Amino acid sequence: MPQARDRTSDQELLSRARAGDAEAFRVIFHREAPAVRRFLGDLLRDDSAADEGTQETFVRAHQRLGTLQQAEKLQSWLFGIARMVFFEHLRRKRRDAVPQDSGDPVEIDRAPGPEEVLLASEADQVLDGALATLSQERRAALVLRLDHGLGYPEIAETMGWSLQKVKNEIHRARLQLRQRLQAYLEGAA
Repeated sequence: MPQARDRTSDQELLSRARAGDAEAFRVIFHREAPAVRRFLGDLLRDDSAADEGTQETFVRAHQRLGTLQQAEKLQSWLFGIARMVFFEHLRRKRRDAVPQDSGDPVEIDRAPGPEEVLLASEADQVLDGALATLSQERRAALVLRLDHGLGYPEIAETMGWSLQKVKNEIHRARLQLRQRLQAYLEGAA
């Protein structure tokens, strides 16, 4: 669960960063980057892409500091930027997967690397596979809720959805996961 945050210090840091104080933005980066990196890592499943996406998220955030109106919404604002970075990464990946001469998509090997196989437990692999069956949007909403502890209103703001859609998508994601994991859980009992 995320720790309680001092919103006054967020406001002060944002004011200083908007005024050009590089140290204030550095503090924001060090405070928020781990959560953004974890979010992108969960979505991209590629450490180097998640690292690059985190950097890109904060470059864009720095360029757009003036657009954030409320300091208490800093984290969900950053997650929203990270979400856009994620979708741009997917579009680039799809575009790059199409050869110039034929127009046919190239099959991409999504098998885990040897280190991942050695480090991952059986349960993690099963859960990872079940999460992969969710749409990117649904998975993003679920990850924001379960892994990052955001409330429904913050998720709605991050995803650009209504509150009801957030509730519906997270409910459907949980049902899908339960259905996918049921056979594994029954076998483990």
